[in-house]
Amino acid sequence: MKNYPRITLEQWRVFQAIIEHGGYAQAAAYLHRSQSSVSYSMSRLQEQLGFALLKIEGRKALLTESGQALLQRSKQLLNNATEIENFAHHLSEGREAEIRLVVDAAFPNDLLMSSLATFAKQSQGTQVQLREIILSGANDALLNNDADLVIGVNLSNDVMADPLIEIEFHAVAHSEHPLHHLDRLITEDDLEHYMHIVIRDSGQEHTMDVGWLGAQQRWTVSSIDSALNALQHGLGYGWLPADRLVQPLGLNQLKLLKLQQGQTYKADLYISFAHPQNIGPATRELADIIKRAAAGL
Repeated sequence: MKNYPRITLEQWRVFQAIIEHGGYAQAAAYLHRSQSSVSYSMSRLQEQLGFALLKIEGRKALLTESGQALLQRSKQLLNNATEIENFAHHLSEGREAEIRLVVDAAFPNDLLMSSLATFAKQSQGTQVQLREIILSGANDALLNNDADLVIGVNLSNDVMADPLIEIEFHAVAHSEHPLHHLDRLITEDDLEHYMHIVIRDSGQEHTMDVGWLGAQQRWTVSSIDSALNALQHGLGYGWLPADRLVQPLGLNQLKLLKLQQGQTYKADLYISFAHPQNIGPATRELADIIKRAAAGL
C-alpha cells in the first residue's frame, strides 16, 4: 500500500516564508495571508511531522536542528513542483516531451555535445534521446519512424534535408606500421598486403559503402571508436574522421599514410526533420543550434 504525502506544498511554502522573511508577521505580509492562518499552517505542519521545526526567540523564528535538515529538501520539493507545472504548460503549448536525435558517428562529437549543452539551458524540460549510427542507419531511422531529427550522410532522395557539414577522412596507421617504411608513395597494391580496418554500416535496409574497399584482408568493426582503437594497437590501416585524429596524430600514436592517391576523402552530412509537416518547437530549436554550431567551424 502506497503512502501518500499528508503535508501540502502550501505548508512547506509557509515554512520557507517564515524563515526567509524573519517571522510569522513578515511571512503573512509576503504571502498576503493573515498572521493567524500562517500560524495555523505552521502549527499543523509540526503536528503532522511530530517534532518542532521552529523555535521562537524574542520576536524571531529560528530553525531547530530538524528544521535545518528539512529546509533545503522543502526548497527542492517546491522547485520540482514548479518545474512540473512549467513543463506541463509547455506541453499544453505543443512543446515536445522528448526529441529522438539520430546522428552519424562521423559528426564531430565535441560539436554535438556543445550543441546539446546549449539546448539544455533552454530546453524547458524537453529531453533528448541520442542514438549514434553509421552510414545508412540514418535512412533506416527515417524509414522506420525512429527519429525526430536526423544527421546523416547520403540521405535518400525522397528526404528533404539541408547540408550541414563536410567531414574529411584521412588514411592512417600505427606509427610503426610497415607501410610507413616504404621509401615511396604507397599504392593500392601495397595496401592489399595489409589488414584494412573497416567500419560497418549500421543500417539494415539499404546498406552503403564509403571509401576504398579494395583490400582482400579486412576486419570489420561496429564503431569509429573501435576502429581507432584497432589502429592504435597496430592491427591495420583505415580512414577516420579528421577530428578523431587530432590527439593520436599529435601523440605520434598514428601517422598519415602517404598514398599515391586517395589519402583523403570527404563526406557531406545533412540534417533533416523526420516529420517536416509537423515539426515541434523544441526540435526546431535544437536543429537551429546544431546548424549554427556547424556553421561556426
